[in-house]
Amino acid sequence: MAATNERVVFEKEGVFIHTAVANSDDTLLAGKVSLIDKDGGFDAQLDWRAVEESNFEVQGSEGSGQPTWGTVSFHRSAAQTVTSPESVNFHAKKNRYAINFSLSELKSIRRSSPSLGWSYLLFVLKDGATLPALHFHEGGSKAMMKAMEKYVSITRSPHDNRLFMVTPNDTEALSRSFDELQLFGESSGDLVSKFFRDPYTTTLGGFSKVTNFLRDTLIAPNGHPTQRPPDEMADLLSEELPGLDIQPTENEFDLITRASLGPRPDVERRQPVSPEQWKNHQDGEGRVTSIPLLLEAIFRGGIHASLRKEVWPFLLEYYKWDSTHKDRLELRKRKEDDYFRMKLQWKSITDDQESRFTELRDRRSLIEKDVNRTDRTHPFFEGEQNPSLTLLYDILMTYCMYNFDLGYVQGMSDLLSPILMVMENEVDAFWCLVGFMDRVHHNFETDQQGMKTQLIQLQTLVHFLDPQMYTYLESKESANMYFCFRWLLIQFKREFSFPDIMRLWEVHWTDYLCQNFHLLLCMAILDTEKSAMMDNYLGFNEILKHINDLSMHIDVEDILKKAEGIYIQIAECKDIPKPIRDILGIKSERDADNGTSTTESADSGGSARSADSSIEIVPDQEETTF
Repeated sequence: MAATNERVVFEKEGVFIHTAVANSDDTLLAGKVSLIDKDGGFDAQLDWRAVEESNFEVQGSEGSGQPTWGTVSFHRSAAQTVTSPESVNFHAKKNRYAINFSLSELKSIRRSSPSLGWSYLLFVLKDGATLPALHFHEGGSKAMMKAMEKYVSITRSPHDNRLFMVTPNDTEALSRSFDELQLFGESSGDLVSKFFRDPYTTTLGGFSKVTNFLRDTLIAPNGHPTQRPPDEMADLLSEELPGLDIQPTENEFDLITRASLGPRPDVERRQPVSPEQWKNHQDGEGRVTSIPLLLEAIFRGGIHASLRKEVWPFLLEYYKWDSTHKDRLELRKRKEDDYFRMKLQWKSITDDQESRFTELRDRRSLIEKDVNRTDRTHPFFEGEQNPSLTLLYDILMTYCMYNFDLGYVQGMSDLLSPILMVMENEVDAFWCLVGFMDRVHHNFETDQQGMKTQLIQLQTLVHFLDPQMYTYLESKESANMYFCFRWLLIQFKREFSFPDIMRLWEVHWTDYLCQNFHLLLCMAILDTEKSAMMDNYLGFNEILKHINDLSMHIDVEDILKKAEGIYIQIAECKDIPKPIRDILGIKSERDADNGTSTTESADSGGSARSADSSIEIVPDQEETTF
């Protein structure tokens, strides 16, 4: 009987172990696999047990009354002492054979080849032990890995599509990250644990919608088992990962892909799009022409400051590119009516009504708090009776009426303030904010899948582009990329001055070069700061502080050039790993010939095309085609 704090979150029968019974051909041991929540979301165990309907072959005298035993072979852990140099014999009493381990002990998962016809998963623990493969003859491996993602981060290796690295998440690390990056304006000391106990009423200094990001991805490991000797692990990996050269080092082993990146090209930026250029891209009725050329010009140089008020509504899909002057006037009149109708909804709620409307009270309180501390040192928002603060407040309250499900989440005021400065109009600023939020709403939604996916994708890019930096970050407990959380959440808003963030945003909004360009911007900053971090041997806390101190000290044009150069360097690589192609939306040669895209949903947080997961798992049996 399971303890009261245990809960089965996944269960699947028809999961087999292929055994090697003495004096017998290979046979099947049928069982049931379960994923058991052990501590209210903080820990989980994977459990497999044999069932009565097992095809396990009986060995021994019929009617002897002796128990039936089988043997399952698997790779030896360095910590285990055995008589056989090649395998460890686990004696399995019929119907009592079991596999049980905590997900925090898991190092990696290897999946089966799609050509097998069914799925199997091979689990490798941190101590080097390779457990017997679980064969899902009736499907279910994909669903189980999805369930596991609630407790650990699972990242596909950029070097091997069948290998998934498992990262035990660290609530303490994220708490320290939040404190150092000043995301919430207060110490996060006990707030992480508060979230798990009461995620919907704990606001984490107002950031009330981060709850499931913590629940899904940040679980502290139980311990650090002894590592297998590097040379032995390298030998095993060389057998398991064809096409890779494994080089053991003192504490780790390096995976070196045989396909290398070429040199990174130098990229030149252009001048911003001028009023004359903008005029040349419109016909007599105001329709925008030669849109791809215009988007390229904006991507390579940005927009002249005097044009932003006119061009940003197009980039944020408030106006359609093929609309005429007359169309836009009519649209704006309708949008103005819509806006003030929604604004009246919250303004007409009486105090008596609001006393019974907890959600509105909470959102109003949070908006008031954030408006009073958003960019108050900037002339546009400084001063106690500044009318711009009233507009900021009114727009955010009205957005709560526009998007009831999302409402207001801390960080949205950061996205609105530059837009309001540019548009200088309440209605236009609101609808541009709507367009921006359509691109990045996954950053703020309750399940936080967008943020989780982006962190995993960034980790994958770092691993592929700079294994040396990745290894260093991993050694400093920073490979989870938590220190980039603020960059992704509010699209670098607090890292640049107002003119620079306006330039960066409008370049990114073109979606000209690739999807997820913002992840390449992260890579460009990390590449610039690599020497400062590694040469000074910065640890976890020092990396957080260093990243935080970069605010207002990053050259936006240099970062834009470097990010574009990184993309060209990847795109010109002969054999781009599929995870990288999926993240950036780069077509393979076969896809290009067929005119199809490698992915429809890899863009997780930087544009309107967003994804639920960065992990592709081998199809289950019922999904396999032959």
